[in-house]
Amino acid sequence: MPRSNTAIRYGSVAKTFHWLTALLIISALILGFIAYRAPYEDSAQLAFKATLFSLHKTVGLTAFFSAALRILWAFSQPRPKLLNGDHGLEAWAAETAHWVLYGSMVLVPLTGWTHHAATTGFAPIWWPFGQSLFFVPKDPTVATILGGAHFLFVVVLVLTLLAHIGGALKHFIIDRDKTLQRMLPGNTDLPEQPSDQPGHLRPALTALAVWAVALVIGANAGLFATEDRAETAALAEVSSEWQVQSGTLDISVQQFGAEVTGTFADWTAEIAFNEDPTDGTHGSVTVTIAIGSLTLGSVTDQALGADYLNATAFPTATYVADLLPAETGYLAKGELTINDHAVPIDLPFELTLDGNSADMTGTVSLDRRAFHVGDDMTDESSLGFDVDVNVALTATRGE
Repeated sequence: MPRSNTAIRYGSVAKTFHWLTALLIISALILGFIAYRAPYEDSAQLAFKATLFSLHKTVGLTAFFSAALRILWAFSQPRPKLLNGDHGLEAWAAETAHWVLYGSMVLVPLTGWTHHAATTGFAPIWWPFGQSLFFVPKDPTVATILGGAHFLFVVVLVLTLLAHIGGALKHFIIDRDKTLQRMLPGNTDLPEQPSDQPGHLRPALTALAVWAVALVIGANAGLFATEDRAETAALAEVSSEWQVQSGTLDISVQQFGAEVTGTFADWTAEIAFNEDPTDGTHGSVTVTIAIGSLTLGSVTDQALGADYLNATAFPTATYVADLLPAETGYLAKGELTINDHAVPIDLPFELTLDGNSADMTGTVSLDRRAFHVGDDMTDESSLGFDVDVNVALTATRGE
């Protein structure tokens, strides 16, 4: 069998790409459907669900590269004529389906890949090239839009695949021509092709119209809308000796061997601090954190759920500590309350004073089990026990 196409038949390379890409796409679709419906009520189920999603993403990415190579090969080869090219409407529909399939084979895995890159955490792609893309920001809004587009293009792909398979079966069962056989291995005796063919421009424009209509339908269905999150506790303004002007409160945890980072957007700090200690103490601090303001990539909703931070029942966390001198820098020695569980926490920090302005940075590692966060996640390879907390702020002294 020749490797290249001719005007009447497909070569071995085109056939190999056709069936390899079809196998990868169907496998990715099945894996994605099973993974989406898989429960995650305990660590074993969550690990299995993540494994399914990782396999789905890896197979889907492989399908993307296979489809890209298939399309490049197709554009470098003559396209065999349709056996029913003289049947105007049917031939136009067949060519349109081919263009929609070509586009969907790229758009589905590409939107899935970029959606993965825009999120943080859960089910990494099994390859050594990293999980991010330099042109895709880690942004919940971007992730929502890309996730909606991925689902929408999956629907278009599935419908077009069904139409494509139905058309092939029609040719085989009803028309009894060799359309299906000439994509199978081996050489097939083929009849003379009709000279009339539908051309490429009109079917390509029709395919563009199909995707445009799908996007409009998806937008009207709310696929690209950001989901409403649970209401975040409103924190009262604090008035203290030192007023925080800016700052960040970040956390990071290992999930399935990958680092997941998150940020609390809303928190307050009531700070009393003197450069010269009194009775061995520089002052005190009371920090109040709105738990619902956490963003933690693709696992945000899970982290805020009842089995973890339980933001609905316990909307705030508090840290009350004395500020003590240390061998290097300072030490905040106090008690952190999360999920109604109070745990002693020592936070070493560095402080740079410049007149009435102060810059502070500190890092501490917490054991989530002490706060009964994710009690069912007993396997550290699924969800790490240690949670690193990084805080940085700039404060000014009031009059």
